[in-house]
Amino acid sequence: MKIASLVVVWIVYGLLGLGFTYSYPTSAFDDLRNERSETTVTYSYDRMDEVKKACGFVLSSASELKAEDERVYSMKKELFFVNGDWRQEVGKDPIMPFDDREVQSEFLGNRTPSNLASFWLMDIDRAHRSKKSLSVSGFMVMGITIDGSFMDYGYQGNPEFQMWPSHSQITISFQGIYTETKKNGGERVMCLLGSTMLPSREPDSANPWEWLKASDSSNQPPLSQDDQILLVLHFPMTFNLTNRAIRGEMRSLNPKSNSKYFDEVHILSQLGKSAVYKFGSEKIVSRACDPYPSNDSLVYGGISNYKGYAICEILDEVAQDQAFTVVPNWRCNGTDEFCSKLGPFVTDKEIKASDGSFKGVKLYMQEIKCEQKAARGNASSARVSAVFRAVSPMENLYTAAKRSGLNNMTVAAEGIWKSTSGQLCMVGCLGLVDVVGSQCNTRICMYVPTSFSIKQRSILYGSFSSINDSGTSYFPLSFEKLVQPSELWNYFRVSSPNYKYTKIYSAAVVLEKNEPFSVGTVIKKSFLSFPKLEDAEAFELSLSVLSEDLTLHVSAFPDPIPKLQPPRVDLQMEILSVGPLFGRYWSPQNGSIAQEETPYHTKSEYTEKQLLLNVSAQLNIAGNAYSNLSVLYLEGLYDPHVGKMYLVGCRDVRASWKILYDSMDLEAGLDCLVEVVVAYPPTTSRWLVNPAAYISVASQRTEDDPLYFSTVKLQTLPIMYRKQREDILSRRGIEGILRVLTLSLAICGILSQLFYIRYNVDSVPYMSLVMLSIQAIGYSIPLVTGAEALFKKLASESYETSTYDLDNSRWIHILDYTVKLLLMASLLLTLRLCQKVWKSRIRLLAQTPLEPHRVPNDKRVLITTSAMHLIGYVMVLVIHSMRTGQRSIRTKSYKIAREESRGLGEWETELEEYVGLVQDFFLLPQMIGNLVWQIDCKPLRKFYFVGITLVRLFPHIYDYVRAPSLNPYFAEEYEFVNPSSDFYSKFGDIAIPITAILLAVVVYVQQRWNYERLSKMLTFGQCRLLPLGSRMYERLPSSSKAFEAELVSGVNGNARQENKESDDVE
Repeated sequence: MKIASLVVVWIVYGLLGLGFTYSYPTSAFDDLRNERSETTVTYSYDRMDEVKKACGFVLSSASELKAEDERVYSMKKELFFVNGDWRQEVGKDPIMPFDDREVQSEFLGNRTPSNLASFWLMDIDRAHRSKKSLSVSGFMVMGITIDGSFMDYGYQGNPEFQMWPSHSQITISFQGIYTETKKNGGERVMCLLGSTMLPSREPDSANPWEWLKASDSSNQPPLSQDDQILLVLHFPMTFNLTNRAIRGEMRSLNPKSNSKYFDEVHILSQLGKSAVYKFGSEKIVSRACDPYPSNDSLVYGGISNYKGYAICEILDEVAQDQAFTVVPNWRCNGTDEFCSKLGPFVTDKEIKASDGSFKGVKLYMQEIKCEQKAARGNASSARVSAVFRAVSPMENLYTAAKRSGLNNMTVAAEGIWKSTSGQLCMVGCLGLVDVVGSQCNTRICMYVPTSFSIKQRSILYGSFSSINDSGTSYFPLSFEKLVQPSELWNYFRVSSPNYKYTKIYSAAVVLEKNEPFSVGTVIKKSFLSFPKLEDAEAFELSLSVLSEDLTLHVSAFPDPIPKLQPPRVDLQMEILSVGPLFGRYWSPQNGSIAQEETPYHTKSEYTEKQLLLNVSAQLNIAGNAYSNLSVLYLEGLYDPHVGKMYLVGCRDVRASWKILYDSMDLEAGLDCLVEVVVAYPPTTSRWLVNPAAYISVASQRTEDDPLYFSTVKLQTLPIMYRKQREDILSRRGIEGILRVLTLSLAICGILSQLFYIRYNVDSVPYMSLVMLSIQAIGYSIPLVTGAEALFKKLASESYETSTYDLDNSRWIHILDYTVKLLLMASLLLTLRLCQKVWKSRIRLLAQTPLEPHRVPNDKRVLITTSAMHLIGYVMVLVIHSMRTGQRSIRTKSYKIAREESRGLGEWETELEEYVGLVQDFFLLPQMIGNLVWQIDCKPLRKFYFVGITLVRLFPHIYDYVRAPSLNPYFAEEYEFVNPSSDFYSKFGDIAIPITAILLAVVVYVQQRWNYERLSKMLTFGQCRLLPLGSRMYERLPSSSKAFEAELVSGVNGNARQENKESDDVE
């Protein structure tokens, strides 16, 4: 089943990759098309007689082509369009079906399908040309899709029909003629005959796709060959503001009675990136921009704008195919119809339902053409053309960004920019534009600000306003693109942006409110270190490094963790400015020479006021539960003493225009009555403190306020600072050192036992071989499987990913090799103990061949120990199943992929963890053996069994005192143990050591007092806890010194003397 699923996924992705791709620049498509056209594909022109007959109306109006026209060589790069719109006339004969039955609403939501079409000119037959036409070949891919596009032609252009859930497409091959005409200001016309495989329709016109309901989505529908398809495409000879549309009509040449007939299809697109745009609509532009600069009432006061020489470069980087946020009409005071309009755009019902908040509405600036003029003195100017496309919340953003059709949701614009004012003024024309520009009644003003504040976070902002003489038809519409620190590296290479702090006093109030004097604060300031300014080559570099440490890109979960685990929350906190530094320190050339030559050194002592740093940030919290806090603009103070930020937040309120207008305490349409506290983990003692950040977001409004929200508290997964990848005090290194120390202690204990049995020969047979075998297996498992020895990896996915450098560190490898050598030594010494015990029993059996029952045997010990552990393992499985049964279904869904990838069932995982528990209780077989054999000796030295017990318990003590690397979503990612299970949970870290210590105490008492004394002490009246002693396992005296010498070399004397010496040793 798993293999079949992988095959299906591979096939689907193969179809997607062949049928349409996701993101390539236009030049990449040109290279791809040219590469395929230069292959051995041969284009046939065997239907030219049919073409001339069907295209007679085009040839009749065509003008003569120039004999040596250089445009012939560039036609492939000019005569194409990608992701244009198509619509079919209302009739009874649709061209293709669309299957939306298996579309998961949770994945695609309620998105509306898009009708898209793309055309490529593939070949030009220059050898056979007439006075008025050229023979050409091309391909067109058209279809209906919800979550895709048609940016490439599939299957090498083979004419086929493909369909899968949420996507249908037809690839049509064409051959025909290219002509030029003087109509409509000059057009380049192609008339083509096409051939493809069309899906078959049912005779019933009311339900032409009846087979779709009965067919499997994985099966392709019945197809029929059709070569009677006529396509006529009209390309403008010159692209400009009023003449930029590419129009097309496709119709069937079959009679209406034929089942292959389909209603006429209309295609609409516009110029591409490779097309040449001709500026020259000054008369129409003057309607909006004369006088220049235009008086824009929506300009933010006190903000400086960009006035440099690289406006074209900035627009290409900032605006090209980028999603702009539409600002709510919070300043509107009029009728509901007036304030709910989306500027000049003709909106659909989803946008109207937002009631002026425009939640989820995006704006794209496409096909930007910018022509920079030569600077005159200190002034420069540029001419700019673009198309603004409004996108409904129900439309896929990627698909919308690649669309090229013109409709009532697009505004074509052209205008001017001058550095003297920093304003880009443009005239906008809605939808299709006629020659006189009758629809050009919109003024568009745009700015690139260089100063920022908590209320101004836009890297580019602008507005649409009406210049209709008949009266204002809509409230001015504002839009913006929020700044991201990572983008500032490219946007401001010449100018120097700055940030103006305006909420510092309010943030100081938040600091006083959330940081009362406490003992914990004093301890933090005294012993722990948090992200702070470090020594660097320049002050700006030190600020930039601190900014990186304070940036968060991590998953989070509610604090405290609820019983039912919530869905994953993606949290991003971008630091915009720290102190005087805005963005990042990207080049020494941006500073003065004095700054470059003066290294920055931190002071040894600071006052409280000097340590506080001004910061600004942007917090994004993804998830439906936090939709009202999806974006927060933050500003405030950072205290490196305790690693906390005390911030004032402003959030983008997406309420109706009425609520926004009535809320008199909004600032620039933002709710700034929000306080945020962010607590960072320390940079030192990371292995003892949970390396997670804590975030609290609270509203300062009253509960009856419509803009009030409940307090949100989040805890992130473990984070890692910039220098901690090279920190030798990292958890991985500390645990490696502790492994070496504990294994060294174990080796010392084993060696002490080996020396001990040299003087206690008679007690050697009473050492349990089951106990020694458990220890030997415990030492051999890490050597064979590569699992961690003693200490288990408790690192989460994010932690492990960030420790890649540590894994490759040389000293980490040295520690690993040292641990393996110590494990090998421990294993060999333990096997040596097993050998001595085994030989001692053989020699003892040789002395009493008629009384083998008097020789200690581990058979009953093994059976009893195995039975106890088997019962314990079954109980663990039962308890585990009861616990997992209480988890939410959502939590289980997160584990499916992990469990399948590991190939381990829950019982196998629990068995792995139970092996560690068996090793912790290694004294259990010895305790059982002492009872079975009724010992009257001391087989184990105290240093040995107490030391090994401490070695086994130290990992539990360590796990208990140190902070866990908590990841509630991927608990199964721990390699050997699960810290949320019973064995390595907080309860297990207490219960297991107590049990192991009790076992050690019992063994000590058994060796301290003989069996008869213990039996008497555990007798209460007629109740006897231990059976009466017997002489079955009474120690047999050694018959000869030769046996002692063979067992342990260099030993002389009798058993009584050896026992005396043993007491001296103890």
